[in-house]
Amino acid sequence: MFADSSDTIYLMALLGIFFAVAALVSWGFGDFFIQRATRQIGVWRTLFFIDFAAALFFLPFIYEEIGPTFSNGRGMFLLTAAGLVIFLAALLIFKSYKDGKLAIVEPILAFELPVVVALGIFTWGEKLSVIEILLIGSVFLGIVLAITKHHTHLHYHKRIFERGVVWAVLGAIVMGLGSFLLGVSSQETSPLFTMWYTSLISVILCLFYMVPKGEVKKLINDLRAHKKSVISQVILDNAAWTFYAFSMTLIPISIATTISESYIALSVVLGIVVNHEKIQRHQKIGVALAIAGVIFLGMVTGK
Repeated sequence: MFADSSDTIYLMALLGIFFAVAALVSWGFGDFFIQRATRQIGVWRTLFFIDFAAALFFLPFIYEEIGPTFSNGRGMFLLTAAGLVIFLAALLIFKSYKDGKLAIVEPILAFELPVVVALGIFTWGEKLSVIEILLIGSVFLGIVLAITKHHTHLHYHKRIFERGVVWAVLGAIVMGLGSFLLGVSSQETSPLFTMWYTSLISVILCLFYMVPKGEVKKLINDLRAHKKSVISQVILDNAAWTFYAFSMTLIPISIATTISESYIALSVVLGIVVNHEKIQRHQKIGVALAIAGVIFLGMVTGK
């Protein structure tokens, strides 16, 4: 019986790692299209397309859960908090993408990771081994090195007045809280219901902003003119969030976030392979650290 139980736990951990890696890959490709969409159609309509599609897509899978979940006071509180916080974080991050330079903005956004890890340990009681904590630290360091094109971009006290930096700082902190709440909500209710409800909140808030400004009528033209960007970001971003939500029900939120957050380093690898970009030595070290950290973290999780 003990062996069977241990095997089940290990298999669940492997599945959780698979979902986290799937989120990593989806976000690695998805952020490229999100940045393009924000510059083509604006932040609000980009966010609306993503969440409107999610709210429609997930509804057939969760409609039987609506009644029981709405009667769950604790679950609804967590879901509503997650939806509001993630909505705010998305606006801040999309704004930083639109206004800022990626070379400066992306290293700042990586600070979402320590926020989630700290919340998981100190408020949710997650227990990590010393090895897991060290590997999480190596992945975080690797991410920051990999996406920092020049060492002066790490001098944040000198960069605070760069366009997009303030949005990125706020976005990283708020998204850290949002990601944690998403994980807790997924554990309290279900991953698919969490995705549907948080997306629904975002759609409603977007409409409150867009309707008075007459932006809703622009959506059809946006889709016709920028079909590739809009559809690609909708599919990839929603896939990433869904994989991420499932992974946090199977492995600790801290570990799921560490693995999936490494999508930032993946963008560097894609730049090398696809665009034949040249990178600095410290970036190569960062990529190696992040990849090795994720691999070893996957190996020790669930053991």
